[in-house]
Amino acid sequence: MAASHRRPRKRRLKAEINVVPYIDVMLVLLIIFMVTAPLLNVGVDVNLPQADAKSLEQKRHKPVVVQVYRDGRLALTYEGVDRPQVMEAPQLVAKVRAFVAADPGLAVYVAGDREVSYQRVYEVLSLLQQQANVARAGLMGDPKRQ
Repeated sequence: MAASHRRPRKRRLKAEINVVPYIDVMLVLLIIFMVTAPLLNVGVDVNLPQADAKSLEQKRHKPVVVQVYRDGRLALTYEGVDRPQVMEAPQLVAKVRAFVAADPGLAVYVAGDREVSYQRVYEVLSLLQQQANVARAGLMGDPKRQ
């Protein structure tokens, strides 16, 4: 017998990915989630106890407002004061620090004039946060009038 040498055929590898099975799986999962999602919003009935206790009263204070005028002067407005009180920065810091010591969650707003430099407003904000220990300091503005 003659030995026949078969030459092994080289198969070319396919370099493409068949994504059809993945799409099928994703569609099945989508349908499952769409069907089960409304069932997850089931509430539980709880019979809560009744009591005659008063509700907690929250302190409603007017915020403290630091005004920065066009010429760089500072003024302070707080509850019980009709007009802004013009004062120097050390006085302002001392008063605001006392307000914050009495109420740590007190909001302090900086109302800067439109013509004052951003640098001056930023200095006042950092002064309030660093020296007066204000945790909640923000900028105040007027709504746009039409």
